[in-house]
Amino acid sequence: MDQLGAMRAFIRVVQTGSFSAAAREKNTTQATISKKVAALETMLGVKLLTRSSRELSLTQVGAEYYEKCVSIIGELDEAEASARSQVASPKGIIRITAPVVFGRLVIAPILSEFLSLYPEIKVDLALSDKHVDLISEGVDVAIRARELEDSSLIARHLFDNPMLLVAAPEYLAQHGEPKEPTELRRHNCLVYSMLKTVNIWHFSHQDKNISVAVNGNFQGDNGDVILKLVLDGTGLAQLPIWMVDEHLKSGELKQVLSDYVAKPLPFNAIYPQSRYVPLKVRCFVDFLKQQLSDKTIYQ
Repeated sequence: MDQLGAMRAFIRVVQTGSFSAAAREKNTTQATISKKVAALETMLGVKLLTRSSRELSLTQVGAEYYEKCVSIIGELDEAEASARSQVASPKGIIRITAPVVFGRLVIAPILSEFLSLYPEIKVDLALSDKHVDLISEGVDVAIRARELEDSSLIARHLFDNPMLLVAAPEYLAQHGEPKEPTELRRHNCLVYSMLKTVNIWHFSHQDKNISVAVNGNFQGDNGDVILKLVLDGTGLAQLPIWMVDEHLKSGELKQVLSDYVAKPLPFNAIYPQSRYVPLKVRCFVDFLKQQLSDKTIYQ
């Protein structure tokens, strides 16, 4: 029996929550994964998992063994990665997740250069504004516009995301332009639903912090949709500068309340905690941070 292979299969069954999910990830069959875990149980002479028609659960012995397996495999992977990094170029598949608009406007334009620099790396990019569990989904690095909330993960700061309050000239001509944040209460404010405080907009002005409760006829989890509604004159929205910069220059949008600075969102690269970060992850995050630092729009 390939004990290390069986341990890896067992770890992913626990992390993904099912044999079928672990099998899909490994591009194999559910029966194969099940046999590996069963062989591990036979070798140990203990039951690691309790199986029912709807869910899997670890036995007490299984939970203890799982923690040790994670530690052992982690040590092995770190040792291998450390040795490879001394003599080899980064290689393998790197699984990345990022917000849809950020992936389209920021990551997509630089992917060709990254793949040219690192020809032995393959990128698996999943764009979603939903929160993705890195461990259960097998993600190497996530780009997120939020503070780190999980102590099992590491955050590397990329940039502070400048937010601008914008509207189409047509909307302002019809509804008037607010002169201070409190006037936003009578405007149609389009909000991004993935933020913790969906209907609260934050500003700073002359060293004072201002928070305003806003209302509108639309909220959504996709920045592209909100931008389209703003361009169509439906209402105002707080959007990242890198989403609206071209539209401001063309006159399609106008910045509103420019003297009041909207609270920026920190953009971070998030990856699972480990004493040794895989070389492919370090290369991608370093490359992305360098690309961002070269553009004044992110400063």
